[in-house]
Parts: sequence; C-alpha cells; structure tokens
Amino acid sequence: MALTFSTLGGCTVRVTGAARPAIIFPASSGSAKDVLELLSSPEEEQREGAVSWPGEYNIGGVSVWGIGHSEGQQISYVAELDGIRCAFLSSPLQDWTDRQLEMVGEIDVLVLPAEDQKVAQKLIDEFDPRILIIIPTEDKEAYAAIAKLVGVKPDSTMAEYKMKSTLPAEGREVVVLRK
Repeated sequence: MALTFSTLGGCTVRVTGAARPAIIFPASSGSAKDVLELLSSPEEEQREGAVSWPGEYNIGGVSVWGIGHSEGQQISYVAELDGIRCAFLSSPLQDWTDRQLEMVGEIDVLVLPAEDQKVAQKLIDEFDPRILIIIPTEDKEAYAAIAKLVGVKPDSTMAEYKMKSTLPAEGREVVVLRK
C-alpha cells in the first residue's frame, strides 16, 4: 500500500500507487490514457475508463461506487484502491441521507472540499475516517472554520501526500492539499 494523493488545482485530486492511477473530479475529461477518471457530473456518452453516473463499477481492478446527489446531477465516489476505501466528496458539498451513508459503509480515507462547515462536520463525524484530506476552495471562511474544527493550521498545506504503510491505529491524520 503506497497510495499518493496530489492536487491538480481546484477540487481535482490524483491518486497513484493503486492498480490503476485515478484522477478525481478533473477540470477536463479524457486528458490521460490508462487513467481512471471519476467525474463530478454525468456525461451523456459513456467513455472507457471514465465514471460519471451513480452505480457500481469495476474498472482495471478498482471497485468504484458512484453516489448521486441533486437527483443524480452531482456525483461523489467511494473507491477501493489497493484495499483502502477512499471517499471523494464532490463540490458543492452535499448533506448525505442515512441510506447513502449505509451504502458506503466504513471509510479509511475521506477527501472533501472545505465548504459548509456544518455539513463537513456532520460528514466527518459520520464517516469517521482514519485519514482526512481537506481540499481548500475559494471559500476562505469555510476553510478556516474547518481547519479549526479538525485542528490544523490554515497555512499547513502540501501539494502531495504519501500514505504510510499502515493506517493510523488510533486517532485521525489530517492533511490539507493545495497546489
């Protein structure tokens, strides 16, 4: 297990080290070959290697669950990458129903945009991840409030995060990714 999370700007995250590299919420799709793309909104034409609809998928050894919000017009994802369950929450941050939370189950890594402190706090509490990765957005007030909530200094950011060989046994590791 040697997953590396890096930011490509905005809410776009790249994950490498798994069976197949992934780009989550790319600004433009179809840019990389042999890369799994998880898109935040549905595309009419299904493309090989891209997921843009709610549902269950297995692509190149990666299990993916798309969770629809706003009547399926916005998609968040759970992906199992080399045995690590990662949740990638799309922007704008949405409140999740009890059914959606039950479908997802336990999460090891939660990646969420720093928006809407109340919704963020609820989701962090519900998912209770071992590793929390925050992606700052244009909403500086929300980011400052969430940083305070999770106990990180607003200026403690990095462009890339390499997971250790094991998940934290206790507590939570918090990372802020910013390009």
